Order: sequence, then C-alpha cells, then structure tokens
Amino acid sequence: MTSIGVKVIRGLFGAAERVAPQIGGKAAFQLFCRTPNPKRLSEGEKRAIDRAAGFMEEARHHRLRVGSRCVMVHEFRPRQGRENAGTVLVLHGWRSRTEYMKSLIEAHRDAGFRVMSLDLPGHGGSVGRRLNLATAVRAAHVAGEWFGPFAAVVGHSFGGAVAVNAVAGSIVGIPPLAASKLVLIAAPSSIPVLFKDFGRYLNLGPRTQSALAEEVRRIAGRPLDEFIGSRQLAETPVPTLVIHAPDDREVPADHAELFAQAGDHVRLRWAPGLGHRRILSDPAIVEETLGFVARQAVTAH
Repeated sequence: MTSIGVKVIRGLFGAAERVAPQIGGKAAFQLFCRTPNPKRLSEGEKRAIDRAAGFMEEARHHRLRVGSRCVMVHEFRPRQGRENAGTVLVLHGWRSRTEYMKSLIEAHRDAGFRVMSLDLPGHGGSVGRRLNLATAVRAAHVAGEWFGPFAAVVGHSFGGAVAVNAVAGSIVGIPPLAASKLVLIAAPSSIPVLFKDFGRYLNLGPRTQSALAEEVRRIAGRPLDEFIGSRQLAETPVPTLVIHAPDDREVPADHAELFAQAGDHVRLRWAPGLGHRRILSDPAIVEETLGFVARQAVTAH
C-alpha cells in the first residue's frame, strides 16, 4: 500500500508538471540522489555489520578527499608470506557498505591480492547524504590515483554501474579508471531505465521527466540516454564477467542480457535462486569471481 507521504509527494510533482517542471525536475533529482539514513539500519544490516567487526579491524583505513567531501577506502593486504598478485577495487551497491562485500574481499585477499574497498559517498565510513553516478565515479577515480592501476574492479548493483562508467570514462572531465578486468554482479545496465522507473514512481509528467534528465546532463556532462552499459562496454573492450540471478527483484535480469550483447569480451554467468544480495556470499559465485580475476592477473606496481 502506498504511504500518505508518497501520495503527497506524487501530488506535488503532478502540480509541478503544470506550473514549474524545471523546479520539479531539480527536486526529483535531489530525491534520487538522497542516500539512506545511516542511523536507520534494519536488524539484518546491524547483524551483518557486527559479524564483520573483526574483519574490518584487519583493514587499514584511508580517508580521501573528493571535492569538498571525504570518502573512506579500506585496504585489505594479502596474508603475510603471500605474493601480491595485484590490486582489486571493490565497489558496493546502494544502501550497502564494505562489510557486505566481506566474502568477496576475503577470497581475493587470501589469494594474494591487495583489496581496496571504497565506501561510496553517503555510505559506510564515507560522509554525506548525497550520491549520484558522477560523484561515485569521481570517488573511484581518486581511489585509482592513490592505489591503482587495478587488476580488476568488482562492483555489485549500483557499484557495478559505477565500475563500468569509471572504466569507460563516461563522466566528462574525469579520466578513465585504469583496470584490466571488470566483474559486474547484479548490476544495472541502463541508467535511463532507472530514471524512467523512478519518474513513474513519483508520477512525473513528461516535462518534469525531461527536466530531470537535464539535471543528469548538467552534472555528468552527457545526455542521459548515453548512459547505456552495453554501449559503454562495446566501446571499452575490457574483459568482463557479468553475474546475475534470473530471480533478482531489484535489478531485472534483462540488464545482464544487455551487458552480454556488448561483445565477445563479456561473459554472462547466471546464478539462479540467489536474488540480489545472497549472490554476494555464495561460495560458487565467490570462487568464479576469483578465478576470473586471478586468471592472468596484472600485478600492480
């Protein structure tokens, strides 16, 4: 059932469509970029963070300045005596954080990789309550300046979209992120579809939806309809592994199918029954991700 608050917001955007679509578009963009309140964690989220407490104590924590804000990057070094196989950048999704990527990080660290896990703006140890694709790509770029080049970038959900756009250099003014491989887990391919779905949820009319798209162009430097992951991967032939569950309710499976159309350098692996989040800790998925990354990995210097 739709809450009273959502009904009121939809009514306001309906009115804005008639009298002030530009203002409505800007307001919709701000809502789209608003990150969850870090103090309002579910019981499951609290348990996951508690379980990862010891794991996080093993990391070295780096606070990097990105524009006027700071982001946190957690460094997990290989076990003593293990040769450094390269550096892997891990990017979590929306309403997520490094702790939720624990299984993937541990597997790569134990295999000899140095793992850098970025808490995106407004998440985990990073400050703020705003996040959009441009700020996320900029944060990944800064991490790359400090810790790259990367043998691979592993991204889950929104983090996968960030990985693609960072490596493709799709945000005007931000150089491409240096990475030899990509792993995209439950990642959205079409950013325009996300905005269209968001606009439908808020009852945005066509003029307000156009104004929302214009905000994307203003922030990212490109029209919204250029942010199609399959096209970006087609123009950026980095070996890519796409992993997706057909039953994913947050990011439909057709996003994975779109990625797979980018070319022969993209391999699609279906993960039936694992949904959007369980996929991160499934042993078979973790093993396959590591195998793909470790195969002829490029050592970082």
